[in-house]
Amino acid sequence: MLAGRIVILDDELSVAQTIGLMAESIGLEATVTHNAAAFFQALENQNADYIALDLVMPDMDGVEVMRQLAQLDCRAKIVVISGMANRVLNASERSASEHGLNVIGSIAKPFSARELRVLLERSGDALRSPCALLAERNDCTFALSERDLLEGLEQHQFVVAYQPKIHCMSGKIAGFEALARWHHPDLGVIMPDRFISIAEHAGLMDPLTGQLMAQALAWFHQHILRDRGGEPSPPVLSVNISAKNLQDIHFADKVFQLCNTFAVPPACLMLELTETSTMADPTLSLDLFTRLRVKGFHLSLDDFGTGYSSMAQLVRLPFSEIKVDRSFVMSAMESQESRTVVRTIVELGQNLGLRTTAEGLEDEETLMFLRQLGCDFVQGHFFTPPLYDEDLRQWMSGYQRAAGDGRPRQG
Repeated sequence: MLAGRIVILDDELSVAQTIGLMAESIGLEATVTHNAAAFFQALENQNADYIALDLVMPDMDGVEVMRQLAQLDCRAKIVVISGMANRVLNASERSASEHGLNVIGSIAKPFSARELRVLLERSGDALRSPCALLAERNDCTFALSERDLLEGLEQHQFVVAYQPKIHCMSGKIAGFEALARWHHPDLGVIMPDRFISIAEHAGLMDPLTGQLMAQALAWFHQHILRDRGGEPSPPVLSVNISAKNLQDIHFADKVFQLCNTFAVPPACLMLELTETSTMADPTLSLDLFTRLRVKGFHLSLDDFGTGYSSMAQLVRLPFSEIKVDRSFVMSAMESQESRTVVRTIVELGQNLGLRTTAEGLEDEETLMFLRQLGCDFVQGHFFTPPLYDEDLRQWMSGYQRAAGDGRPRQG
């Protein structure tokens, strides 16, 4: 059972009341409204944990309601409801997300209480505490500065979390993605989308990348590679690289030296880059990427399918892997369009001789779909969210025991 409050907006009062009964049957406290004025009044009078919102209404349609929610800095988890085609539902989700709203999915009418419960539970199970929400929002209410970031570097406040990369067919652990976290002494854990742009603007990406990469390589050697000498296919460590790192033609030499320092073979390191990071200086990017490949490193094109010229970059630059963007993977079972995109990207990778990794895996049904396509690797909360060192090693121990017992390899 869930807990918390949900505010429902549907212009058909009987439908809104039915949704309210469904919500109450799974443990939520429901407030039913059938026009925008009553809806916003209800939000003003109580803190909503969830919102169920119909798209088609006469006084103010759902898209306009979501625009106003964004202006109010609404943090509730939003479910979009409509009888319209999936393409319209998916477009409304993207629109809301681009306004910064926390849209957890859409659901087509008519639907059951079970379908509503599954969608709400998939958004994160139990509600987070007010302290957790404050920690999540503090970087919005506190202006982080270049001085804060420099101080964080000097005091080694930046740490690495790791998310396992799983071989799609065998279920074996194939590698790990290293993900940056800032453990701020006052603000708690700050995610990279809040500090990377500051580091890039301040010219601090090189020391930040160096510090994080050294930490990840040391961990990778000590806990993953040290006792696995001679494996034909050793695990691979993936590290994200900024466009600012790519402005230095000597970057390849610096990474090579770090690998030597921590006894990690270049073939065990995958550098992940977004499409936009490859476009600032196309000639320099080509030179640098070629040098990295010559030295034995692998290159991955991250978030593939979301840019305007991904295909051109993929053909022009010497990538080893493409990663299917999580937005397509997470919606694959609800959207024919997303399934088509995922299938096309996997087939493209196969035809170009590139490995494919699907990010954002959340359920077994999607895993089965990816296996049918022949996708190489997957990562996502279905197995485990990103974990720190000790927690990750505990997870690995349990995961490998379950694999040895023939039990489901789910985290």
